[in-house]
Amino acid sequence: MLRTVRRLPATGPDILTAVADPGRAPRRAGRVLVLNSADRVLLLHGFDPVRPDEPYWLVPGGGANPGESLAEAAARELREETGISASPGELGEPVWHEVTEFSFAGIAYRMEQDFFLLRIAAAEVSTDGMEPDEREYSIGHRWWSVAELAAATEPFYPVALPELLARIS
Repeated sequence: MLRTVRRLPATGPDILTAVADPGRAPRRAGRVLVLNSADRVLLLHGFDPVRPDEPYWLVPGGGANPGESLAEAAARELREETGISASPGELGEPVWHEVTEFSFAGIAYRMEQDFFLLRIAAAEVSTDGMEPDEREYSIGHRWWSVAELAAATEPFYPVALPELLARIS
């Protein structure tokens, strides 16, 4: 079950969609909304090993290491997962903050994540920097338009991505 508390934009009011479950492992993450010159966003395609028949799309990024800022985590994860390099400074301030609850590989998480924006002309995506377990659960990647996301039948996260992209595009 996915529960979300989100803010649009990062300085906006909280929208509470469910009460947090205190029994979940806390996690902090940084994610990068990578937009190309055609305003298409890069999403990674993957699956939970517990539910391999339920693939989904998600924004590049992931958990922060101890002592790492969310911008540093976002930049590191972006490089590892896509081969796209950006410094934390290039990512700037978060454009959105989300608190979400989910499970992965049988572990329940409560994750606070900041989303950063990176505009690029184009990029060759490379997953060579992924950790072995990330590579195992990764299916591919795709550049999506807002209209394609709004019409998508496959799940993607965050669920509010089309709304978020419409606000920042």
